[in-house]
Parts: sequence; C-alpha cells; structure tokens
Amino acid sequence: MIRTTTEAARKGSSLASSAAPAPDSAALLDDVVRWLDDAKAEEIVSLPLKGKSALGDYMVVASGRSHRHVAAVADHLLKALRDAGMRPRVEGLGSADWVLIDAGDVIVHVFRPEVREFYSIEEMWQAPDLEDETVH
Repeated sequence: MIRTTTEAARKGSSLASSAAPAPDSAALLDDVVRWLDDAKAEEIVSLPLKGKSALGDYMVVASGRSHRHVAAVADHLLKALRDAGMRPRVEGLGSADWVLIDAGDVIVHVFRPEVREFYSIEEMWQAPDLEDETVH
C-alpha cells in the first residue's frame, strides 16, 4: 500500500531532536519525510519494503520541479541525515535527474517529474507478490 506522507511529516518526530546512532526505521521514515517536506519536495510517498526486499524497511519517492530543485532537496536531506549522525550514500546528485539516497533502512528517490513518470518506481514496488497468488 502506498502511503502519502506529507501530512505525517508535519507532525514531526524524535530523531531531529536527539541524534540516536541507530534510529528505528519508522522514526527515521518520519524524519526523512518531514525533511523532504521542509525542502519543498513534491508528491512524497512512502512504500513499505519489509518482507519484499532486503534493501531496507521503507522506500520514499519524491519529486523536485527541476534539476536545481532536485539537487536542493537532496542536499537538504543529506545535511539533515548527517546532522543526525548518519552517513548516507548518494548517487545521481551530479545530474540531478534521479538522486538515490541510501539512509540504511530508508531508501529515498528524488526525481524530476518526467523521470519519475518514465520509471514508475511506485508501480513496480506495489505489484502483487507472485508468491501470494494461488495457481490452480
């Protein structure tokens, strides 16, 4: 199930005020969404990955209006994560079409709208699990 998370971000969470070395993934998700909202990211959605992938517990997908906005959103998030004591990995910041930020249990994708639409990453991750289907 896709969860639109912008409103939840406005409620805040505990990680920003106390930089715990290993935050639980739900608290980290709340903080990531709030930081993306603070950076004016658009169409922020989170996808649960538990049980679907070993990549992490959550994936967050957001958009920026242009190359410059995508880079600014990614920079804002990277700074917030580092200020919280994390060491995120980042890919794609140079071109700023699609920036991937690995924050451990939360994977973040920041896209330009056209690139997001082309890759349709949300649709790929909400596809039904084939193991759950019964074959007759």
